[in-house]
Amino acid sequence: MLFKIGRKLATSGAISSIYEIYKPPLSIKMLFFIIGFNLKSSEDDNISPGVKLCKALQSMGTTFIKLGQFLATRPDIIGQNTAKELEKLQDKLEPFHLNDSKEILINELGENIFSKITSISEPIAAASIAQVHFATIENFNENKEVAIKILRPNIEKIFNEELDALMLLAFIIQNLVKKTKRLKLVEIVQLLREITNLEMDLRFEAAAANEFYENTKNDVGFKVPKIYWNYTSKKVLCLDKVTGSSIRDVDSLKLLKIDLNKLAKNIIQHFLRHAIRDGFFHGDMHQGNIFVNKNGDIVPVDFGIMGRLDKNHRKYLAEILYGFITRDYKRVAEIHFLAGLVSKNVSKDEFAQALRSIGEPIFGQSVNNISGSKLLAQLFEITEKFNMSTQIQLLLLQKTMVVVEGVARKLDPNTNIWDVSKPIIEDWLKDVKNPIHKIGEVSDNALEVLKRLPDLPIIMDKANDVMSLISEGRFNPNTIAYHNLKNEELKLEIMRNKILGGILILVIFGIIVF
Repeated sequence: MLFKIGRKLATSGAISSIYEIYKPPLSIKMLFFIIGFNLKSSEDDNISPGVKLCKALQSMGTTFIKLGQFLATRPDIIGQNTAKELEKLQDKLEPFHLNDSKEILINELGENIFSKITSISEPIAAASIAQVHFATIENFNENKEVAIKILRPNIEKIFNEELDALMLLAFIIQNLVKKTKRLKLVEIVQLLREITNLEMDLRFEAAAANEFYENTKNDVGFKVPKIYWNYTSKKVLCLDKVTGSSIRDVDSLKLLKIDLNKLAKNIIQHFLRHAIRDGFFHGDMHQGNIFVNKNGDIVPVDFGIMGRLDKNHRKYLAEILYGFITRDYKRVAEIHFLAGLVSKNVSKDEFAQALRSIGEPIFGQSVNNISGSKLLAQLFEITEKFNMSTQIQLLLLQKTMVVVEGVARKLDPNTNIWDVSKPIIEDWLKDVKNPIHKIGEVSDNALEVLKRLPDLPIIMDKANDVMSLISEGRFNPNTIAYHNLKNEELKLEIMRNKILGGILILVIFGIIVF
């Protein structure tokens, strides 16, 4: 499979594009030569490397489209310009036949439930993992118009086979080029696997949509579609049909007399509210996934990619953003140190100075040019300069912030992201620092300590190991993802040894024969 992927990368022009973006060392070029990456593509030399890579990944199918979309969140690896090009990747493929969809519905839901589904349309959207149909269902003696999302046949098998090969490639590169260790390539591929395998079980997407619905049901101006669990399974997701206009269709919004300035403000504030208040946010808020109903409410769709932030990261995020808004760079630096984002060996004053070099030029510009994406791009540069460990859990949030800002700017070019963000962040920080909130937090912590008191000797024995892992920026050892990663790394080490052994035998054979 690794050789097969090598051929795909070569013939599509992807590997030549990667060479133009990033100049790899000789060891990597030799590796690519050995496994067949040395073919030449017929790509137009006048096209930029980012556009070429985008086209190449698009032509290679599901796994590579998803990889490209994920890499769009990593400008620190591929550069800001290439990341911007990869954001344009559209995972639109040919739909599979309606009869196949009906067969999947029968197998997944059973004949009885299937008989309650009528007026199933032809596919209205077809992506790399699933496609969507409109239909009518019977729900408690009432007919409901719904959207039904159905997984592509055999998609999980195809994706995981190709991802196994990509995981091995990432592992080999990470071991050959020590500088790439800080980029955590293996962890990134593993995280892509975790995220996409969740996408391939539509019950998880249904659960995410349901949780999102519960969190936001009292948020004025934001409506999450309802899930119909009786019509949902691993390969089928059923939810309310969204009626309204796409947020990209500005002319339709104007006809509905929607206040575009207010809508631009609302989309930024709702996103921040969900991230900071709930620690649970929509991670794919591009224009194609946002609709606006006749009341001006924002209606999101496609809940396959959702982001989470724990309580501490939410607090750090709010403090960091507020520090930039108030231009208190020393406070922003302190928060980075408290969060363990920067090594204690780094000078706090120097780091604060570097943060000032990011913030001041942005605030010195006109409202039209004040941009969170510019802040993000420069923060990645600071990450490299101060050898900060990549915070994988924040990457999706950072990428989505940039996308949301872009959507808002298309509605109102004069949107000032800082002015719009400030009240949401201030309100949350006030609530967190409220004495009543503090008393409740202390009480919860005390109860937790009492519960775990009998385990104290064991906890103390493991403390040093745990602190070492955290200081290295590795996965939380208590998570399934961490154990999955360790298992993958063990498999990869065994596979690498076999490959190296095979190459050594070939070299020896070549010397003897020739």
